[in-house]
Amino acid sequence: MAMLTYLQATVIGAVQGVTELFPVSSLGHSVLFAAWLGGDWRTLVGQDESEAGTPYLAFVVALHVATAVALLCHYRRDWYAIVTGLVTTLRTRRLETVPQRLAWLLVIASVPVAVIGPLLVHPLHAVFSAPICAAVFLTLNGVVLFLGEGLRRRNEPSLAEYGRRFALQGAGRRATSTLESSPRQADRRLAALDVRDAVGIGFAQLGALLTGFSRAGLTMVGGLWRGLEHTHAAKFAFLLATPAILGAGVVEMPELIGPETEGIHGPILVGAIVSGISSWLAVRYLERYFQTRTLLPFAVYSLFAGLVSIVRFS
Repeated sequence: MAMLTYLQATVIGAVQGVTELFPVSSLGHSVLFAAWLGGDWRTLVGQDESEAGTPYLAFVVALHVATAVALLCHYRRDWYAIVTGLVTTLRTRRLETVPQRLAWLLVIASVPVAVIGPLLVHPLHAVFSAPICAAVFLTLNGVVLFLGEGLRRRNEPSLAEYGRRFALQGAGRRATSTLESSPRQADRRLAALDVRDAVGIGFAQLGALLTGFSRAGLTMVGGLWRGLEHTHAAKFAFLLATPAILGAGVVEMPELIGPETEGIHGPILVGAIVSGISSWLAVRYLERYFQTRTLLPFAVYSLFAGLVSIVRFS
């Protein structure tokens, strides 16, 4: 892969890092960005990501791992509480705190992509990696974001309702007390989701296997549909994305040390660093953005970029 330059690695790393968390599809942008530039760029990114042994697959793996590391660093306190809560529940067999319940909601929501994802990711990427397919699905991504805003539940349940839904195994009073005293409003709102909510959001995440659909966007729409506000839906989406992205990267990690990457370790490292930094900046920005704003600008962008790309590549 001698054509992978430091410039290409830097640009693609930045695009990947931002679009992985913005609800506009990182894989779709990787395909369309390269197709619009043409020449060596299209040859570089046009290599089938689903084809085992390609150098570009190793490059994408490094970018994804860097994004997951950035998310872990940003939410390090949350993940410490979540992992600690998960271990505690395995020992006590009781759910008594917000982090403990949130931990199991994330586990449940991760099951669909963990079970179905490995079976479909390569075939779907092989079939739908063409620019026209990415353009169509990016357009549909915009439609889904519009629908998510339209279907959002406007009336948020009261704190008493959250306490009722949080009550499990006779620990209702203690759980409700924990909710009332929790310093993080987002966490207690997330912990009030039920199993059906987690399953539904988990299946929504599967749509990201289609090139052009956004993992963060679909997960946020699932959260909005289940009654979360934008800031809470965004946090759940980013927390849920972390194990999915990291898990996929770990599975494909052997590609990074294979013979296909010989001679391009430098660009891969630079691209990963840029991807990690841009992901960290993106999540910080989006946390503030969704405190007062909606998915509508991203829906408009997806529709516009998708339709223009359809005209260009049809």
